Amino acid sequence: MRSLKLDTPKSLSQRVMQRLRQAIIDGEFALGAAISEEMVANSFGVSRTPVREAMNQLQAQGLVVIRPQVGSFVFTPSADDINALCTFRIALEPKAAELSYRHDRDGAVAAISEAIAAMEPAVNAKDNIAYGRADAAFHEALFAHCGNRYLAESYQLASGRVAALRTNLTSPIDVRTRTSFDEHRRLLELFARGEFAAFEELMTTHITNSGVVYAKALKVEALKVEAWGVE
Repeated sequence: MRSLKLDTPKSLSQRVMQRLRQAIIDGEFALGAAISEEMVANSFGVSRTPVREAMNQLQAQGLVVIRPQVGSFVFTPSADDINALCTFRIALEPKAAELSYRHDRDGAVAAISEAIAAMEPAVNAKDNIAYGRADAAFHEALFAHCGNRYLAESYQLASGRVAALRTNLTSPIDVRTRTSFDEHRRLLELFARGEFAAFEELMTTHITNSGVVYAKALKVEALKVEAWGVE
């Protein structure tokens, strides 16, 4: 008889990491905010050891910056970071879409359609967290069905930062304007028909516009800090 093995349960640090990761993505911790290890440990009812391990994992994902003798902070992107991240996405996402179409078109269409179905009520309710999660699911579906684990793993390294920026900066605008929602529906139509030249063009515009929003938000925050310094 084939050997039966139980799945290894997730470690405590892994569970803490996943909860903190979602909290950062959902905006429970603002960009640049300090994260107290003691506060997290008390909140979860655990020692500081698994929290410290979780912070190290989040730092490897680019979501947390650990400053020795100072503390742990949610990442704060620079203009160069945003440009690099958008360039990365523009290079990868159209290719992932093309591979997904060839490898598992029906599965990808189903997953993308599900994400879009979750976007509409979020737009109507002006729920930027729900919209951000659905938006993330849309883009992640392109990699989940592409059949190339190296491509999928490459995106996974940046997906947390993309999702956090989306929820904190673009989703509040997206749930008010519906422009993003309409673009996602159009992307699905192009994907389903295999029209990848048009898909790449629209995806490039979509990601570039997100980068513009990120950059504007950074300037607004910088002006606020400058104003506080003057006061």
